[in-house]
Amino acid sequence: MNNKTKGIILIILSAFSFAWMFAFVRLAGDVPFVQKTFFRNFFAALLAMGVLVKSGIGFGWRKENTFGLFMRAGFGALGVLCNFYAIGKLMTADASILNKLSPFFAIIFSIFILNEKVKLYQAISVVIAFIGALFVIQPGGSAFSPAMLIAAFGGMCAGLAYTYVRKVTNNGEKGPTVVFFFSVFSCLITAPYLIFNFYPMTMHQWLSLIGAGIAAAGGQFTITAAYSYAPAREISVFDYTQIVFTALLGFLMFGDVPNAYSFIGYFIIVGVSVVMFFINKRQAQ
Repeated sequence: MNNKTKGIILIILSAFSFAWMFAFVRLAGDVPFVQKTFFRNFFAALLAMGVLVKSGIGFGWRKENTFGLFMRAGFGALGVLCNFYAIGKLMTADASILNKLSPFFAIIFSIFILNEKVKLYQAISVVIAFIGALFVIQPGGSAFSPAMLIAAFGGMCAGLAYTYVRKVTNNGEKGPTVVFFFSVFSCLITAPYLIFNFYPMTMHQWLSLIGAGIAAAGGQFTITAAYSYAPAREISVFDYTQIVFTALLGFLMFGDVPNAYSFIGYFIIVGVSVVMFFINKRQAQ
């Protein structure tokens, strides 16, 4: 398989893993979102540590990537916090599609961080995707919730974080190192909240958060590897399979049925992603 095919397979696996992470986080119920974030990253850090030890990569990183790793970790942690807050307030499909604005934000940030040139059709696709987001957010409508704006902001942070993933992996950083750095950083910034405001959890909630951590680790490893094989503009469309996985799990597990405006928004965002993908593919050929 060429690198692009590997990236596509990995990003679909990542989408499936993150869909389950959404479901497990929601199953955890009324546990505070900061506490959910800590345990999601704590178990991911343990898995990443095991990979680093087993592979012999070690816990060091390239000094020239230090700034990029902190930027990836900082914006990634902020994105997760926003995402987990939104999951507790919205239907999982709505929270997921707004988080999946991240590839479009990645296109914007790649101009400034990676010095990549953005073509006219890519710029148009970003505008159309944001129009689709408005259908989901429905500002001024009865279904509007401030959590939708927070979910969209989380998508922006994720897009910035994934841009730095490309930057550091292109500069020789290993995927497991990126995951471990991010997971440990997220635990450190959320740990003070747990020290002073720990929420006692039932066995069901513990198991849900363990499941969320395992699913998140799987999603992080595969998406980090995916973006190291191919640029976001070539494979990001396949990340939208997460919407299908999330919507199915939301319906089967929680009885979620999005309204008509949300479905229009899903169609616009996913549709423009598919069109952009085929344009990229034709130009590459």
